[in-house]
Amino acid sequence: MSLPDFWLRRPPIPTSAALRERFDAMLDEALAAGPDRPVDYHVDAPKWQLLCHVADRADFVLHGSGNPGITEFVPRRPPDITDFGSRLAVFAAADGIWPMFYAILDRDSAPVSMCNACVRAGGEARYHFSISAPALARRPWRAGTVYLLPSATFEREPADGEIRSTQTASPVAVRPVAKLTVRPDDFPFLDDVHGHRDAELLARAAAAPDGFPWHEPR
Repeated sequence: MSLPDFWLRRPPIPTSAALRERFDAMLDEALAAGPDRPVDYHVDAPKWQLLCHVADRADFVLHGSGNPGITEFVPRRPPDITDFGSRLAVFAAADGIWPMFYAILDRDSAPVSMCNACVRAGGEARYHFSISAPALARRPWRAGTVYLLPSATFEREPADGEIRSTQTASPVAVRPVAKLTVRPDDFPFLDDVHGHRDAELLARAAAAPDGFPWHEPR
């Protein structure tokens, strides 16, 4: 099954053994230092590449937030329209880029609705990021934090045919083991975030509940 062209493709990640070893060494340093201070990022590569490397190892999932001081994530029930996404749980991503969006989006300064996802299709990571058009015009970006959480208690959202979301959920509280500070210019899709009209999005969703992401042409 193919996805429409407006689904963004993950940029290529260098596959050199040397870079992977440097990422693993930095991760080991961060785990040894503990989650109280951010990762000391000292590799000449974009931060999203480290986060994708960590997520692809599968022993961690990632959660993005504007709060840099979270010591424990407790289950919450978000306002999601899907059965999986509306459960009482701690939510995280089995992907390195998607949680960066939540880390850098300032949802406290003004009302903003979101329509976004990260899926795997044919082994390829694909993304869609959309927020309210008036909010996008204000450039609602901030510095944020991506937390690394042990994946042991997390369940992956079931696949829909050949498409599988990278959303995961834990029914129990989880403590982070490391965290990385990210800024808007660390996010590789900052200029690709779509702006939607809230009323139009709601109308499209009501008319075709299975038509996510209800994309409006630019």
